[in-house]
Amino acid sequence: MATSRRISERASQIEPSATIAAAARAKLLKSQGVHVYDFTLGEPDFATPEHICEAARSAIAKGQTHYTPSSGIPELRRAIAKRYQSLGIKCEASQVIVSNGAKHSIHNVLTALCGPGDEVIIPAPYWVSYSELVKLTGATARIVETSPDAGFKMTPQEFRDTIGPNSRLLMLNSPCNPTGSVYTPDELRGLAEIVLEKDLLVLSDEIYEHLVYGSAKSAVFAALHPGLIDRTVTVSGVSKSYAMTGWRIGWAVSPVEIAQAIDSLQSQETSNPCSVSQFAALAALEGDQACVAMMLVEFARRREFVVNRLQSIPGLRIIEPHGAFYAFFSVRSHFGKRLGGRVVADSETFCSAALDSAHVALVPGSAFGAEGYVRMSFACDIVEIQQGLNRLELFLSEK
Repeated sequence: MATSRRISERASQIEPSATIAAAARAKLLKSQGVHVYDFTLGEPDFATPEHICEAARSAIAKGQTHYTPSSGIPELRRAIAKRYQSLGIKCEASQVIVSNGAKHSIHNVLTALCGPGDEVIIPAPYWVSYSELVKLTGATARIVETSPDAGFKMTPQEFRDTIGPNSRLLMLNSPCNPTGSVYTPDELRGLAEIVLEKDLLVLSDEIYEHLVYGSAKSAVFAALHPGLIDRTVTVSGVSKSYAMTGWRIGWAVSPVEIAQAIDSLQSQETSNPCSVSQFAALAALEGDQACVAMMLVEFARRREFVVNRLQSIPGLRIIEPHGAFYAFFSVRSHFGKRLGGRVVADSETFCSAALDSAHVALVPGSAFGAEGYVRMSFACDIVEIQQGLNRLELFLSEK
């Protein structure tokens, strides 16, 4: 009987999401009546804007609750194509595949393009799911360790030195989760030259494209050079910018033959994205964008507070984030110390001690390929942030 229940080799190799695991631990404490300062999930605390919710209610009232084309409703695909046309990418609706969130889009792209023997280049720190989704295809992730002194951004030389005979795809994320780093257009062009020279494909994850601060500017990678359009898949969605995480709508914009392969895959996997969510996403893209600007102002306020506060806490080192809504800071100076009744050996024990003793929930940097760091989401109320960081500082000052 045990043999019949054997888990496949690829499934057994997949690690659970560290961010979801950390959030689950925080949720368990909350269920026990503990007030937890939860900075784990990358989820805006804003309600989905009302005009988007109204579009969903209208779709339900009109009976738009049935199967849609596997690639998404035509109206939404056209709206997405139009948006990228305005950003300098020559694309048509046929090149757009709408999926169940950007994570699903990334899975689709990797599954359509990669397999055993292929290598996927990923700059670290990287979002926790990247390496696991690569592993699921049978391909191998080639991790490039970046330097905090370079803002955790991969240099052209680091990229070139990593490319091997089996390299097939580069995964880029700008603005970046977990670091908040934003590549400048010139920095991206430096990487693009190598992509074109080495005949590589690129998956550009631009889910945080609207969340940039100060003088930083996000760039659409595929628009930086005419030759990139035929070798780049751009992934994004509505989750972060429109506070629509639970609606699960993302998309991939790619050359037609890749889009067709993704569509075939998705038709067998999930049939189609949620019909009601698609009409809500259409309203998000075509409706008033003031809601995006409003949320950005608040995120910027929180970012400034978090950066200043963390810089004032002894023993912590933060690289200032210029995008997304995360603070990624070093806790390495606390390794070997006793905190919360235990000796801190790594970022995981640091986060466990912080949660158990201070009730501050963070995600260990080891999950992002960067031991010695932790990630804090500031996509939550600023009062909660202030109180949580006060608790963290008190916890770190204990002898």
